[in-house]
Amino acid sequence: MRERSPQEIAERSLIKTYRKTLWNPFIAAVKRYELVAPGDRIAICISGGKDSMVLAKLMQELQRHTEHPFELVFLAMDPGYNPANRRLMEENAQRLGIPLTIFESDIFAVTVQVDKNPCYLCARMRRGCLYAKAQELGCNKIALGHHFSDVIETTLLGLFYGAQLQAMPPKLHSKNFPGLELIRPLYCVHEDAVVAWRNYNQLRFLQCACRFTEARDASGDGVGASKRQEIKLLLRELKRTNPNVEKSIFRAIHGLQLDTFPGFKYRGRALSFTDIYNGAAEFGGEDA
Repeated sequence: MRERSPQEIAERSLIKTYRKTLWNPFIAAVKRYELVAPGDRIAICISGGKDSMVLAKLMQELQRHTEHPFELVFLAMDPGYNPANRRLMEENAQRLGIPLTIFESDIFAVTVQVDKNPCYLCARMRRGCLYAKAQELGCNKIALGHHFSDVIETTLLGLFYGAQLQAMPPKLHSKNFPGLELIRPLYCVHEDAVVAWRNYNQLRFLQCACRFTEARDASGDGVGASKRQEIKLLLRELKRTNPNVEKSIFRAIHGLQLDTFPGFKYRGRALSFTDIYNGAAEFGGEDA
């Protein structure tokens, strides 16, 4: 029997070994949130990390098996990686059969000079560059590798540090790039499953490759100064006594009881409990 290539092993493991933990939740999200439509031209945004790489492979598998054809562009931005990190991203893509379209920016050089919220600025700048490039290439959607764990962590970050109960939506329309839509096909995929697939295939991916990530890794506890890493550690502790804590949070953001909230926003409009309660404000409809 012919020996399978690393690409073939990785692809087979997605729909065989990790069918229940990767393929099925991925398909569930695509269907539940109507993320892919016939005729779409989707830019898969490749950072070089494990999440975007597994997203690329899952989207390739979906493209092979779907009855409703769509196009894929595998878009990778080099924000200022050192040569070793750039090479690792390219080698992984070649090994996994992902045809990268790479463009360069100076985002790392800009954000490294910022003291306040550099990661937030970096994320916004990278998003803007990716939107612009995807639009230039004729794409109507961009797909990011945010997964179930990101959704939970972002919700808690907003609650604990942002004084807001706000989730990460599975898709949204771009305000600055009309006609472009962002989708998150890994919305129902747990990070543990991505890690297991990576380890099974003996792959090594980029983390973030900036000085802030390097500082976190050097801390020894996997936390460092990152609030997101603090949340990861908190959830890890909570799961020791309640293994379903993340599932509970995920279900909660799908079933908000708005009539119990003293105030909330809908489509940018602030609504108060007393206004709703007394009938002075109407919730719902296009004008809400």
